[in-house]
Amino acid sequence: QVHLVESGGGLVQAGGSLRLSCTVSGRTFSRDAMGWFRQAPGEEREFIGSIRGSTGWKDYADFGKGRFIISRDNAKNTVYLQMNSLKPEDTAVYYCAADQELGNFKNGYWGQGTQVTVSS
Repeated sequence: QVHLVESGGGLVQAGGSLRLSCTVSGRTFSRDAMGWFRQAPGEEREFIGSIRGSTGWKDYADFGKGRFIISRDNAKNTVYLQMNSLKPEDTAVYYCAADQELGNFKNGYWGQGTQVTVSS
């Protein structure tokens, strides 16, 4: 059975940083693409970025470039989202997702989410 567990969310002041973690079990993690998404109240879920398994290639949504950094530790089956210079509009529930190397996460596996709240 596949499980994804996010952690590291919380309350932070604007301008601060947080690092989210997502630990995966039940899959060959090193082969998977891993993605980060977020959903603010009343909004649709949006893509933040992803990191591929075999190549480590990364891509980011425009709003995250320069502020958000995705990394992975295959030995720990864990993917990270480092968030810097946080803004109140970054407040959302953050989710990680796992999929096959070339997947787009729509049919992938998802965590339960972790709340990030940025105060002004």
